[in-house]
Amino acid sequence: MRRGAHPGIVAVALLVLAVGIAAGAPAAPPALPTAPVVSSGGGDVSGFDGVVQAVRQTAVAAQVAGAIVALHVKAGDTVKAGQVLLRLDARAAEQTAAAGAAQVQAARATQEAATRDFERQQQLFQQNYISKAALERAEAQYKASQAEAAAQLAAAGAARTQSGFYVVKAPYDGVVSDVAVVLGDMAMPGRALLTVYDPRSLRVSVAVPQTVAARLKAAPAMQVELPGTTAARITPVKAQLLPTVDPATHTLELRLDLPAGMAGATPGMFARAWLPVSGSAGARLYVPARAVVRRAELTAVYVLGSDGRALLRQVRLGPVSGDNVEVLTGLSAAERVVLDPQAATRLY
Repeated sequence: MRRGAHPGIVAVALLVLAVGIAAGAPAAPPALPTAPVVSSGGGDVSGFDGVVQAVRQTAVAAQVAGAIVALHVKAGDTVKAGQVLLRLDARAAEQTAAAGAAQVQAARATQEAATRDFERQQQLFQQNYISKAALERAEAQYKASQAEAAAQLAAAGAARTQSGFYVVKAPYDGVVSDVAVVLGDMAMPGRALLTVYDPRSLRVSVAVPQTVAARLKAAPAMQVELPGTTAARITPVKAQLLPTVDPATHTLELRLDLPAGMAGATPGMFARAWLPVSGSAGARLYVPARAVVRRAELTAVYVLGSDGRALLRQVRLGPVSGDNVEVLTGLSAAERVVLDPQAATRLY
């Protein structure tokens, strides 16, 4: 017999070796469709959080003290200019006004008597029956009665005006946003009773860092986004950057007036302003919108690792641009994202 391995033994050995290699080597991950993170170069638009404010908002207060006896509106009601909002107890003021009206009548009666007496004294003086001094005394009494009647008339008018202060009316067409009192409360001068705002005149207030405020571009390129409403990005009709800097936060207030009659917008809503800033550093990164995974409060994408496996990574998103969405944080331009998050979820 010739020296060497038997052919059958060699075949068995090769088969065992192949099985061992297959059992010990990790399986290659399935290929998933991916897309690169696209960089747009230097970004020149930055997002800043803001809040919706009413341009006309009034804390309605009474000019006099008194107990509230009637409350005609509640929070959320729409009111017209001059509409009665509430009434105060005005019984004492009404009595004062009535007394003033009676005093006016008495003063007018006295004035009429003095007028007739002065006319008679003039006739007697022309007939040389009285002296000039008597005529002058009658004229002085006549003028004093005129002045007294005028003073009583003015006092009665002031009393009527004072009684009108016990009825609080809406200063303009608007919406009642807050009612701070209930029936029986005591109103004091200067104490806010209700808050009314004009829903047709709203703006967005944004705190802009002073380092950014110096690099803001022209207002027409500014846009406002109101999450929670059906409106897309809105171009403000007017922009005003206040000149003073907050010493605590080192920010300036930027006011962006919204178009009249914005549906769904109310004071206090969250808003985001997209402001053109010259010389912004860094690049803007975009990924396909269909690569984004949203699970409750989590917003993430599957990123392809160096080993070919997809790992879930949380990101912060910016505005949508066509089929792509901007990624503010969480990714770099050299990475790739999985286009089919559902497939990645099943595999990993």
